[in-house]
Amino acid sequence: MTLLRSAMISVSSQTRSLTSQSTVGKAEPLDTRTPSSRLEELRHLGVTPYPRYQSPKTPAVLVKDLISQYQDRLENGTKDESVKITINGRVNSKRDSSSKLVWFDIIQDGHPIQAVFNRKMYAGADGEFELVAKHFHRGDIVELTGYIGKTKTGQLSLFVTEDFKLLSPCLHTIPTRSGLKDPEKRFRNRHLDFIVNRDGLDILRKRTQVIKFIRSYLDNRGFLEVDTPVLSTQAGGANAKPFVTHANALGMDMSLRVAPELYLKQLVIGGADRVYEMGKQFRNEGIDADHNPEFTTCEFYQAYNNLEGLFEMTEDMLQEMAKSVNGSTTIPHALSEEKTVELSFQKPFRKINVVEALEEKLGTALPDLDSEPVQELLGLCKKNGVYVSAPHTVPRIMDKMISHFIEPECMQPTFLWGHPLIMSPLAKDIQLDSGRTVAGRFELFVAGKEIVNAYEELNDPVQQRSRFTKQQQDKENGDEEAQPMDDAFCGALEYGLPPTAGWGMGVDRVCQILTGSTHIRDVLAFPTMRALKQSSPGGGASQKE
Repeated sequence: MTLLRSAMISVSSQTRSLTSQSTVGKAEPLDTRTPSSRLEELRHLGVTPYPRYQSPKTPAVLVKDLISQYQDRLENGTKDESVKITINGRVNSKRDSSSKLVWFDIIQDGHPIQAVFNRKMYAGADGEFELVAKHFHRGDIVELTGYIGKTKTGQLSLFVTEDFKLLSPCLHTIPTRSGLKDPEKRFRNRHLDFIVNRDGLDILRKRTQVIKFIRSYLDNRGFLEVDTPVLSTQAGGANAKPFVTHANALGMDMSLRVAPELYLKQLVIGGADRVYEMGKQFRNEGIDADHNPEFTTCEFYQAYNNLEGLFEMTEDMLQEMAKSVNGSTTIPHALSEEKTVELSFQKPFRKINVVEALEEKLGTALPDLDSEPVQELLGLCKKNGVYVSAPHTVPRIMDKMISHFIEPECMQPTFLWGHPLIMSPLAKDIQLDSGRTVAGRFELFVAGKEIVNAYEELNDPVQQRSRFTKQQQDKENGDEEAQPMDDAFCGALEYGLPPTAGWGMGVDRVCQILTGSTHIRDVLAFPTMRALKQSSPGGGASQKE
């Protein structure tokens, strides 16, 4: 009987209690062999470490289907011997009850099942049984054939009767006992992190649910999904510093996009009244718990809609998303190890007028922002203990004041609206009943994180050119995040952009909230990490970043 091996990494939170439920036995000792010695040992034993996969002779069944079909059907201590089946997966643990009885815990695509390797039931020779029992280890990828049944204690198990093949060897010790908790080691070795910390793949599965829900929500409302360029001659659509590269074939510098906004609005001009894009954006800025240089957004643009329609649509989408993904509109959110708050996505959400709230916090009216009152604003910041880094522009100072005074109060879903027009170069201006003119814009904050930014889109090409000119001045004065002039977009506006509502969501942050993740890297398959320093001649590699 041939002994083989292949590769698949997949674990799930369902396996947390597998070992404790399985029959007790002597745990496998730590493997201290080197990768080369393990391979040499396997070849010496006649085992091909990396064979070509062959379809099994007996039906290959998914573990999740076995659990669904047999968990409640079989009695304790019984087997279904009417059909032999084959499963494959990774050995999560191994326990020796005796030299003739070994217990394996197998993980397949996140679903656990126990395998009982009993010499009395195994049809192979003694040497084959001993080879598997002694030389197959935790982490190995295996394929095994036998009958499905339950142990006397009720553990659903595959009772191996014949083939027990190795498909791919694990050449390193997997720290399933000590765990893998150091974030530096976890995120630099994400494959190992997923094997050991089984919640990791559960988070990615829930992320997929979030993305599917958003797409379904928009598709069902007649939106067209499109792809717009990631590379362009200039990055516009958001106040952010872009990544710059060089196109050799074109002989010119290009930027990775910071937002797809300007392209999507050109599609609306072209006749696509409802359009959206789910995709990656790139911003050459800081990295922290809520920011990664590469991140995922969804932006949509809808002709003949306004801010009021976006308020309602946002509340409806988030409420239904929470129900669909988490089964409830109430989501637990950990403030610390000891304290948790319940976030409610039940509409309606709270609304805060940012100018009125700031004036209340400051105890004074804000100056006329169109007169460039930089020093006056900095004086208010200094008086209230708000530090603003250079360059000092009105939009940057106002943004800092909002983040200091208002955003920390937005634990429950809260709309911030009524922003000064100078902060929103792409938003239409609207006049409030008070007579004050503000940007037709809102931001949605949850747990102190901005997750949605929405606008009534500016469609006047003359005003748009004027605002781009002001942004260009800020850029020349040192604000690297200010938007550049985009003559092509202004020219497109001259063909007529219908009254349009635009909306953008930070998908990663929404996933953080719905999965209870404290850091954005937890919801990314492979978050951006700083490069490790290269080892110096004669010395080891530095682990410092």
